Amino acid sequence: MTDALIGYIESAAALAPVWGFALVLLFMTVESSFVPFPSEVVMIPAGFLAARGGLTFGSPIVDAVLCVIAGTAGSLVGAYINYGLARRLGKPFLERYGKYVLLGPAKLARAEELFLRYGAGATFVCRLLPAIRQLISIPAGVSRMPLGSFSLWTGLGAGIWVVVLTGVGYYLGDTTAEMTYAELVHTGKDTIRGNAWWVLPGLALGFGAYVLVSNRIMRRERREEAAAVGDS
Repeated sequence: MTDALIGYIESAAALAPVWGFALVLLFMTVESSFVPFPSEVVMIPAGFLAARGGLTFGSPIVDAVLCVIAGTAGSLVGAYINYGLARRLGKPFLERYGKYVLLGPAKLARAEELFLRYGAGATFVCRLLPAIRQLISIPAGVSRMPLGSFSLWTGLGAGIWVVVLTGVGYYLGDTTAEMTYAELVHTGKDTIRGNAWWVLPGLALGFGAYVLVSNRIMRRERREEAAAVGDS
């Protein structure tokens, strides 16, 4: 899928000096919704163009920061689309018709399993995992997860992923000679794979912190409920 998309998005990149941030927002919204495609083809080139002064303001740091903001906002908008539709339509509808938008029963079941097992933390961790990134919003919507909690964990996970991709693109733009669009995307993906070892411990710590805080909150709520029952 990556190679099939590269030509189309490369054509859109010609509009980057004027419409770059709007395009990042648009493509990341699509990427995060029911039409999943690799976010690498958007955010790595965006970081590359920012480093080369090829975006709106011509300032590498400013443009890179705005790329991160636009990419994270797009990811959130796409996630809200999935969340809202799932919350409104419900599980039976998605199981029956999801296959027509590349959401087969197996994918939906896997996303639901992860959400039921890990709850809100799954919306954070899964935003950093290929294939499941877009789908985790669906069981969150079906289960009517509080919107504030959904926004916090989805935005945090999506933001980290967007920062990583933009940073890789920025690094390549700052340290390499001219590259074709395809070379840029594939080199960026290889760079991420080669350095995944330092990302995983960070994810584990973040998820561990979530579980610790969540368990403490749940224990406190149970104590309060028990106290209320005792008083009555």
